[in-house]
Amino acid sequence: MSEVTAGSDMGIGLGLAFGVLAVAGAVGMLVAYSDHIVAGWSFALAIVAGICSIAGLHLYGGADA
Repeated sequence: MSEVTAGSDMGIGLGLAFGVLAVAGAVGMLVAYSDHIVAGWSFALAIVAGICSIAGLHLYGGADA
């Protein structure tokens, strides 16, 4: 008998979730361009969420094609 292991979609889910946060950070940076503190934190959110999105895809193997 052969055993089949089911894959996990956690990498795709993490990639999408952090991708949404990255877009929210970019929109926040666009909206708050006159307030440099808020724009800076929005930029930081976008960068960190983007890094976490790519890391989630690589760690959990969601980008297997």
